[in-house]
Amino acid sequence: MKKFAIYGKGGIGKSTTTANLSAALALQGLRVMQVGCDPKADSTQLLLGGRKIPSVLDQIKVLGDSVQLADIAYTGSYGVVCVESGGPTPGIGCAGRGIITAFNKLEELDAYEVFKPDVVLYDVLGDVVCGGFAMPIRDGYADEVMIVTSGERMALFAAGNIVMAIDNFAKRGYAKLAGIIQNSRNVEDEDRIVENFARNAGSRILCRIPRAGIVQEAEKLDKTVVEAFPDSDQAACYRELAALVVGGGV
Repeated sequence: MKKFAIYGKGGIGKSTTTANLSAALALQGLRVMQVGCDPKADSTQLLLGGRKIPSVLDQIKVLGDSVQLADIAYTGSYGVVCVESGGPTPGIGCAGRGIITAFNKLEELDAYEVFKPDVVLYDVLGDVVCGGFAMPIRDGYADEVMIVTSGERMALFAAGNIVMAIDNFAKRGYAKLAGIIQNSRNVEDEDRIVENFARNAGSRILCRIPRAGIVQEAEKLDKTVVEAFPDSDQAACYRELAALVVGGGV
């Protein structure tokens, strides 16, 4: 089982990238599990026809100790197992703590043994790398981290914070940085900017996803690009990234 945490600044296209990667991996015959680690609980919507599923935290609030896997894990496109950790009411409680609670519940219910995924993708908000949001990096959850960024200043700033967090955990044998996914925003000299960032981080660019309106067209259909427009250049980018994961290039 390969386990990846995908981090990036809010709004950078991290969840869209993760969902498309999940779909591309599943199309290659792999059993995929995607776990959304954001209080908005919207990571898996494109895999579920736009449906927003109940989060682990929501179900714990309602069902308490009687929560079962069927209450928190749903099957999406191409058989992808979809889970959303969820979070507290805005302004009340700690979102990072919510991730910890959700992860503990998945372990308690033996989710990984039951579903036996070949690949697990944790989609994690990367604006703040506090203890809870850093949990996928540590405690043996993810083996490697992929960071989604553009050439924009704030996206790179968030990515830099994530790199520092990974470096801090590296000495303890936790997840390592697999590489950078450039989700392009047509910033001037963007390729060079992101290339320099990756080099300074001691890493590499795994793929460059061009900015294209087809992504929004697919989202209007509540689908991934891989499902809605499989013959597009954009879908090919996600399949190439999936091939890296499958082939051990990540």
